[in-house]
Amino acid sequence: MAYSDGRAAAGFDRVARGDLGYSPRQVEKFMERARAYLEDSSAPPVTSREVRTVSFDAVRGGFDASEVDAALDRLEDAFARRERDELITESGEEAWLREIGQLAGILRGRLVRSDGERFRRPSSAKAPSYSTDDVDAFCVRLLDYLEHGSPMSADEVRTAVFRTVTGDEGYEETQVDAFLDRVVELMAAID
Repeated sequence: MAYSDGRAAAGFDRVARGDLGYSPRQVEKFMERARAYLEDSSAPPVTSREVRTVSFDAVRGGFDASEVDAALDRLEDAFARRERDELITESGEEAWLREIGQLAGILRGRLVRSDGERFRRPSSAKAPSYSTDDVDAFCVRLLDYLEHGSPMSADEVRTAVFRTVTGDEGYEETQVDAFLDRVVELMAAID
């Protein structure tokens, strides 16, 4: 179903017919599942981690990826708040603080490593990787956030961009991305 202004039933604009966007069928199916759980906790559960890691196929004329991603960010934050509140209700604030403290400790352990030593290098000399300088500078900011409460938002982490370099001149992208996912998890649980 589409609206007269060209938006799909899920409320997202479609990209031009020849451009790539997210699969409308997959997006609508996931959003329906998430909405059902948000409205009724007895529905099949959806977690903030699941929202953060969901991916959709690229199809011609699909949903605008930036609109869907922005909606997913808001949805992830809502589920993270819900998970925090449920943990506090079920186990008390001390349990939540312990969980947050554990995750912060794990993250801090990597952040305090020396520049150039925070993440592994790609296994292939020709593989694209993230600039160590860019990632290390971002990690210094993250450490300042954790240790001194410097302003930083989960959206800044979600949208961080690093220059691409080749092979062992940079950090392995998948490891950096997985680490940043955990940072977002922590920030969403705190805020």
